[in-house]
Amino acid sequence: MENPVQRIRSLTELLNRYAYEYYTLDTPSVPDAEYDKLFRELQALEAEYPQYREKDSPTQRVGGQPLAGFDSVVHTVPMLSLNNAFSPQDENGVFDHTEMLAFDERIKSGLSGVEYEYVIEPKFDGLAVSLLYQNGVLVQAATRGDGSTGEDVTQNVRTISNVPLRLQGSNVPEMIEVRGEVLMLKADFAALNAKQEAEGQKIFANPRNAAAGSLRQLDSRITARRRLHFFAYGIARIEGGNTCSEHSKELAYLSTLGFSLPHGNFGCFDNIGSVLAFYETVSARRAELPYEIDGMVVKVNSLAQQDMLGYISRAPRWAIAHKFPAEEALTVVEAIDVQVGRTGAVTPVARLKPVFVGGVTVTNATLHNEGEARRKDVREGDTVVVRRAGDVIPEVVRIVPERRPMIVQSVDAGGQPDLFGEKDNTVGQVPKYPPYSLPASCPICGSGIEREEGEAVARCSGGMLCQAQRAQGLIHFASRKAMDIEGLGQKQIEALVAQDLVRHFADIYRLNVPILQRMKENGTVEETDTVKTEAQKKSSPTKWAENILAGIETSKTPDLARFLFALGIRHVGERTAKVLAQAFGSLERVRRAPEPLLACLPDIGGVVAHSVAQFFASPEQNTMLDDLLAVGVLPKSQPVVLNPAEYAAPQRWLARLPDFKLSETRAAALWDLAGCSVEGLLHDKALPIEWQQWRSQLKNKVLLEQIQNFLTEILSEGGQQMVSDGLSDKVVGKTFVLTGTLSNLKRDEAQAMIEAAGGKVSGSVSKKTDYVVAGEAAGSKLEKARSLGIAVLDEGGLLALLQS
Repeated sequence: MENPVQRIRSLTELLNRYAYEYYTLDTPSVPDAEYDKLFRELQALEAEYPQYREKDSPTQRVGGQPLAGFDSVVHTVPMLSLNNAFSPQDENGVFDHTEMLAFDERIKSGLSGVEYEYVIEPKFDGLAVSLLYQNGVLVQAATRGDGSTGEDVTQNVRTISNVPLRLQGSNVPEMIEVRGEVLMLKADFAALNAKQEAEGQKIFANPRNAAAGSLRQLDSRITARRRLHFFAYGIARIEGGNTCSEHSKELAYLSTLGFSLPHGNFGCFDNIGSVLAFYETVSARRAELPYEIDGMVVKVNSLAQQDMLGYISRAPRWAIAHKFPAEEALTVVEAIDVQVGRTGAVTPVARLKPVFVGGVTVTNATLHNEGEARRKDVREGDTVVVRRAGDVIPEVVRIVPERRPMIVQSVDAGGQPDLFGEKDNTVGQVPKYPPYSLPASCPICGSGIEREEGEAVARCSGGMLCQAQRAQGLIHFASRKAMDIEGLGQKQIEALVAQDLVRHFADIYRLNVPILQRMKENGTVEETDTVKTEAQKKSSPTKWAENILAGIETSKTPDLARFLFALGIRHVGERTAKVLAQAFGSLERVRRAPEPLLACLPDIGGVVAHSVAQFFASPEQNTMLDDLLAVGVLPKSQPVVLNPAEYAAPQRWLARLPDFKLSETRAAALWDLAGCSVEGLLHDKALPIEWQQWRSQLKNKVLLEQIQNFLTEILSEGGQQMVSDGLSDKVVGKTFVLTGTLSNLKRDEAQAMIEAAGGKVSGSVSKKTDYVVAGEAAGSKLEKARSLGIAVLDEGGLLALLQS
């Protein structure tokens, strides 16, 4: 058996090798589960023996404590910029390489006719950084900055999965400074923006902005979640190790040390014609690349010849950035429409007079959202600058004000339009088209378009009623964490929706073999098994459909929390659905819960409460829900485990009434003045005049009566006694954190047991945590629990607590 020091060292080496195989070579030798198991073992050992943690430990990739700011780093070898060359492309796709031919003539002249080669490689659209290694270990990472001085971003760069924390191979130098580019791959950028949109956060304009913002986070844990990537493109200085005579050999050497290179997208050529041909090839397939590039970098290959050619100003003579064709052009906005996405996001889209830009003809450009459209003041008829940077969706960059269409109209002395001829007026010019505004209703389903306070994105409120959102809603409904309909996956649902065979949730439960056969016959879905046994070949030809129907039938009696989550109510995730189920116990009661009481529930605020109440107040949503119940779907009722006498205390719901601002302290005083009754709130004429004015409005009076009736119902059933027999006060409302591997229970099983008993499970330890349940290889969460004095349970202790 290895001692802790040896085991930490061997695990560190092993995990770094696995990471290199996965992220750099793209040939993983072990499953993810094996890597995760070893990673957790290393975490536990390092938590127990922090003094033995290696400098290149992969646990450092998860990020550390936030920094107060970035320190400055002076570059020993300046990080210079490159001069640019452009090759315009005409509408027939023919490039004009005049500037590159002139660059080649300068190289030829500078080398006095000596033979030379070029290396051509991608010009990444990211951020240049410099990595310093001492004895093979990463010790410092710095941004380019102004070329002479950059910022120390070592803690953030350590989180980038394909940056070697310790160099690979047998020929590791004593010191090496590697230059390269940090960027975000297209797939990771799309995933990040989808997550940002789902959480109502800022959407990044392009991968470069996302990478820049991520690399300069003071909290490296945020950087770690952003999935950055690093490509090496040169060596600034080196001591010991391999000494190369050519740039192409430098790149090969960097690859042996464990750095990622853009394989297949760089080459070495002995004439400018081959270089230009390669440039055109990469330009043509630029959209297929997994990363953004805005050109190619062309360098003289020989390092001795680079020294001969030298530098001019702050750029080398021996290299040039060969940019791709211009990606901006002028065109006219012919109309502004709206596009409804799969999640209900409503995006204004400019319909453009066709224009050739970035190698393609563009007819549409996103305006992102109403606020952005108004900020740029884009209107119908405007001449605009359109950008197709990085092959992303084209966008309108800005308008050309002097080309805006105007009309002659009477105006008053202040220059405002005099539409009714009621004032002394003069004749002047005003814009022909008004500022842009989103329509009030969805163009697809007619439901209202809403934008929550603080959010930039507006959304169609139709949910499943909107055809644009239907497929996504049904996929979510059938998913494993929702209704868990086995056999009914994304492809099947998309096929059913495309053929108009399923429109609403209830339609799933009306499916039969003939309908599923029709779906299959239209050629949209194939059976999943490609290799069949003899028994399968002899089975019924409709067995696949029967299996789907069996999965649908099994899903008819879901847990209440799963059912609520499956409905796709905005802001209602798994945790919120569980809270609703624990508070009310039945679907019927959730449907009737008044908004102020919903807002009193733990972990549910005003925004979520409004979303839930609005969903169940919608006649269309209720019709859809009733239809679902009518086809036999019956969510299970469950014991109420949240005491209404606590979460629905009068001062709490009074402080959450709409259009009447009260603190809980003032709400308690109002309750006392009303004689501690809703009747008093409704009828007492001695209450403050502001309150009497508020309650005089019919909608507010109705709301108070609803709250009174609902509270009377749930409190009359026993208050404390509504909490299921056998549930311990030591569990109800308490927060648990699970860490490590339990002996018998899976993590999700333990979580389900805790939540069924009225507790809640969190992912992180804080002062609000009541219990930490620690299994084998428990790591930093266990250490933090001990430092905070939080109760620690093993699996047996948890089971005993739940059974108490």
